[in-house]
Amino acid sequence: MSAEQASIEDLGRELGERIARTPEYERFEETREAVQRDAAVQERIDEFERLRAEFMQARQTGQATQSDLETVQSTQRELHSMPVMREFLDAQDELNDTLEAVNEAISEPLDVDFGGEAGGCCQD
Repeated sequence: MSAEQASIEDLGRELGERIARTPEYERFEETREAVQRDAAVQERIDEFERLRAEFMQARQTGQATQSDLETVQSTQRELHSMPVMREFLDAQDELNDTLEAVNEAISEPLDVDFGGEAGGCCQD
């Protein structure tokens, strides 16, 4: 491995460490932990995941109904309206915005979208 390559990897590690110290990342981690600790939220997540899995299976067999879809959507809305979950989703959105700005800053001088198509082949 060349010294330049090691230096680039060191910069990548440093970038990751700096991102981990941003207020957006710290808020994301705090709210994620709050979601994990909240029994009511965890129960609602389990219920939503169960209903979604049942709906996906019914859809694959052609037996899903509009009512089934509406039940899944309603359960998701209820989950997302819970204050702890709402805080987490807001923090996640803020972190995503920050990471998108970082992606753009990295991609701009290279004319490559590393968050999107950097690994793709034969794309126009």
